[in-house]
Order: sequence, then C-alpha cells, then structure tokens
Amino acid sequence: MPDTNLLRAPPPSLLSPLPRPAATELAARIRERRARVAVVGLGHAGLPLALAFAEAGFPTLGFDTDAERIARLQAGETGFPHLADARLRAAPAFTAVADPLCLAEADAVVICVPTPLGKDRKPDLTALIAASRSLAWSLHPSQLVVLESTSWPGTTRQVVQPILESTGLRCGEDFFLGFSPEREDPGNRAWLTAEIPRLVAGVDPASRELTEALFAAVIERVVPTASLEVAEAAKLVENSFRAVNIALANELQGCLGALGLDAFEVIAAAASKPFGFMPFWPGPGVGGHCIPVDPLYLAWRTAEAGAPAPLVELACAINAAMPQRVLARLAARLAGRGGLVGARVLVVGVGYKRNLADLRESPGLALMELIEAAGGEALYHDPLVPVLPLGASPMGLAGRHSVPLNVALLRSDAGVIAADHDGIDYRALAALPVLLDTRNVCARQGVDGPGQERA
Repeated sequence: MPDTNLLRAPPPSLLSPLPRPAATELAARIRERRARVAVVGLGHAGLPLALAFAEAGFPTLGFDTDAERIARLQAGETGFPHLADARLRAAPAFTAVADPLCLAEADAVVICVPTPLGKDRKPDLTALIAASRSLAWSLHPSQLVVLESTSWPGTTRQVVQPILESTGLRCGEDFFLGFSPEREDPGNRAWLTAEIPRLVAGVDPASRELTEALFAAVIERVVPTASLEVAEAAKLVENSFRAVNIALANELQGCLGALGLDAFEVIAAAASKPFGFMPFWPGPGVGGHCIPVDPLYLAWRTAEAGAPAPLVELACAINAAMPQRVLARLAARLAGRGGLVGARVLVVGVGYKRNLADLRESPGLALMELIEAAGGEALYHDPLVPVLPLGASPMGLAGRHSVPLNVALLRSDAGVIAADHDGIDYRALAALPVLLDTRNVCARQGVDGPGQERA
C-alpha cells in the first residue's frame, strides 16, 4: 500500500533550490527546438504526441516494444484509421525505434505506456514499471522525464522517481521529473493534440518549469498545477465525472422506459436549458482506455486511504452491466421468434465508439461474447475492424472476419447497433425484423423500420 504521507507535495520552502545551470541549458534547447525528444509508447496517446513534437520542429524518437508496430511506422503507416498515414510521412523529424538504448540520445523523454486494470480490477502498473526500468538504463544528467500515463495520485513520486533514482542520479539535482496527463480523444477531429489544454507538474520547481516549457512548445495552452498529485488526480476526476454522468443516462434509460418515455428525447429536451445541465447519452456500455479504467484507479486509491468512493464504483458497475442489459432486451424481443438460442445476431460496430477501431473494453465485443454464451451466433460488421485480432477475446472470437453488410442482412435474425460508424447503410439495417439501436443513430438519420427499437 502506498504511503499516504507522501501524497502531499512539500511546501516550496522545503524544495531544493533550482539547479540553474542544467535547467537553464535544457530550457534553452527546448526554446530553440534543439532538444531531442523521445516518446515511449506509440499507442493512441503516444503517437499523436510524438508527431506533434516532430511537427513543431523537435528531432523526435518514438520507442515501442511492439516490433510489428515499429516496422509499420518505419514503413510510413500509423496503424490507426483515425490517424492519417500522410501525417506520419510528412514528419521527417520523427523516427520510430525498437532499441531502448536509443533513449540515451534524448534530452526529454515522455512515458506514454498503458496503465490498465488487472484481472482483479485493480491498477496494473506492469508496463509503467518496465518502461521506467528501461529508461533508467539510459538516464543521464540534465535529462527531463515526463510521465503522461494515467495513474493514481502519487505514482510519479512513489513509483517512477525511486526507479530512476536507483541509478544513483538524484531527481531535481541530476535529472528532472514531471507529469502531464494525456487528454486525447481518439477519432475526435474537432480537437487536435495541440489544441487540448495540458496540465503540467513537476517534482520540484525546475522540473515543473521544464515540463511546462516542453509542452508549451507544442500545446496552445498549458496549465501548471500545485503538485504532481493534483495533476494526477485531476485526470482521474475528469473521467470519473464522465463515467458517473454516463451511468446516470444509462439508468434513466431504464427508468424512463418504464414510464413509456424515450430517454434520448427526454435528455434532448433537458439539454435546451443553457445552464446547469450537460447532456450525456445512454449506450451499450463504455470502452477505451479512460472511462472504464480511470474511475477505478481513483476509487482504489481513495479506498486505500480510508475514504471509499461508492458513487464512482456504482457508476462503473452500471456502465459495465450495459451489455448484459442489451442482451436481456434482445432476448425479450426474440422470445416470440424462437428465442436467442440458435439465433444469428448481427452486431454492428465492434470498435468501442464511433469511427474508431479500438477494441479495448469494447461493449460490442462484450455483446458478441454474451450472445454466444447464451447459445446464439454472433456475426459482426465493422468496416474499421476487418478481422478480430489475436487476443481480442477470451471466448474464441479472435480471427473472425467482418461480414459484408448485404451478406449479413440475409443471414441474420436480429441486429444490434453497438457503434454508430459513418458510412454504414442504416436504412438497410432497419429492414431487419429486430434491430436494437443503442446509439440512436437511426432516429438521428430519419431512418425507421418495423423491428427498430432504441435500447
């Protein structure tokens, strides 16, 4: 259990004085775009950040342990449908590498590795610890290290700093350490990496100033915080807010449905109020790396400190149960058609949200597993996910291919819209005898059908 006494940053008067020569030289290199930047972890958050540094003129290294990902990047392919290959090819200052010793060349290193939940639904910092240990091998004086990966308050100070200091180098004296949580929204074209405000913090004033300078070079607005722990907690609070409000919308869907009311219509009406209300919408569950995970990091940490967060935990439970609720509604609709056993059900969209191929915590994938566990056959159509990759599902779904929509419609007894991707013929889908629209996309497009129902 982390030492809760270490969660509060020492007052400025107790911090070491600024090591001006090293900090000043590094600040100058950052200001003049001469600093070499390395990004560790080239996933949905790390790759856009690395490209942003390269586009700003910094010589940028991207390191990842996934050899296939590195090879693809070296071939000029991002591997993400929402991130154009042309952008990668237009960034000659970016180099993808597979050798961690290359990190020794960097003046600043940003750690962007996954911090998922373990099988026990508790924080799993395996990748972060491994990345910190790899970095320790190449850590050198005057280097700035910034953690971007989301984690519980105290992680930078209590986990990363001791690993780096095991080299004999001292934080704030020999090297600098900061935190700046990622705020990517993959697939959201309205907000690019450079346009999303960034929180920045440091172990000491020099580390904070350097972290601020680094991100100010590529982000339009940076927001310094009082401590590492404030920035770490803020990221968790952002996504806990979303999780709680999505859970409320999901709960209202059932409650209002019992009154014969449509939750989408009610929420849209409430959203006409210009203050005191923000619309969140029901769905088949939450996915990705943030909303299903970050609130549980917060709840775990506060419970360790003796202050449980029951509202946050309940919200997570409601959201996690949504695929099961959709299955129950599907079974009820199929009851008069021979039931779910033996039924072929088309799941439309297995990426966890619109226009994204990311399968992490995907409610569509969870629904496929539930359908098959209940004795049905799950087909899927997703133009962004042509085949389910190895490891995508413990239920043996890996290797299955997206079925062309015209073929799937002929073979299916029912359909469920789990992700409302663009470019799908929803009017054709509405011809199915049973269609559950968990995203309200048919109503938004003015599509109606005999078996259509919002669910």
